Amino acid sequence: MSLMSTEQVAEFLGVKVERVKRLAQESLLISKSVDENGEPLFDADEVAKYKELAARFGGL
Repeated sequence: MSLMSTEQVAEFLGVKVERVKRLAQESLLISKSVDENGEPLFDADEVAKYKELAARFGGL
């Protein structure tokens, strides 16, 4: 499992970091771990699946 930081997820999805944090708060993206600073880390495969699903429903 490859993990992505909030910043990496934002860049991959083409959104701001604040949007990724909101997606996590709304349980649309679930963190799998935290880094040494307590920041969430997301599974890269799940992020890619979310991006594909969001595109089908009209965007992020």
